[in-house]
Amino acid sequence: MDLEQQVAGVAALDHDVSRAAYRLVLAEGWVSRDRAAEALGVARSVAAFHLDKLLDAGLLTTRYERTSGRSGPGAGRPAKLYGRSDAEFDVSLPPRRYDLASALLARGVERAREEREPVEQAVARAATDAGVEAGQACHGRSASTRVTGLLEGHGYALRRRGKETALLNCPFHKLAQEHRDLVCGMNLCFLRGALEGTAADGWQARLAPEPGYCCVRLDAP
Repeated sequence: MDLEQQVAGVAALDHDVSRAAYRLVLAEGWVSRDRAAEALGVARSVAAFHLDKLLDAGLLTTRYERTSGRSGPGAGRPAKLYGRSDAEFDVSLPPRRYDLASALLARGVERAREEREPVEQAVARAATDAGVEAGQACHGRSASTRVTGLLEGHGYALRRRGKETALLNCPFHKLAQEHRDLVCGMNLCFLRGALEGTAADGWQARLAPEPGYCCVRLDAP
């Protein structure tokens, strides 16, 4: 889910009734339009509008179920019920990707346990593999387009300085401050793997720490 979708999801809660409807769903599990209207003290059409807005934003999901307890002829049409979706929304500015960091670290720890190798080495290998996978999923006619799309999609902000690309934002900022060697090494391996996966021949990633920037620099051919 990209930043625009994350922001749209959070923005769907900008109205008092929308927030109240979402809290009701969290509390009761599955809620009909009639139940929402009753609980919120609004017209059924108003409740439906706000529930559908939350549905369109990805915050809710739906199912159909008869709420009368009867079945067969005369039981009536199934009611549309709203429940919480499994989508996760976490907006941060500038963008952070702690979900990616945790996934890379978890893969590394699992590999270290299974293969009995040092954790830092296992994390580096796991990050490289994940970078290759991410790079292979990127499409574009030129290497520059693929690299840019991958970086922006993973929370990096770019500034080109000749053939060098400086990364203005570190998606793992807080972790890197507290565990610099491990996290910056993981970041470097992820980006090297990503360049390999995008088939960006001649591109290189290197450590070049500088205040206000990500610790990694990219060099174009």
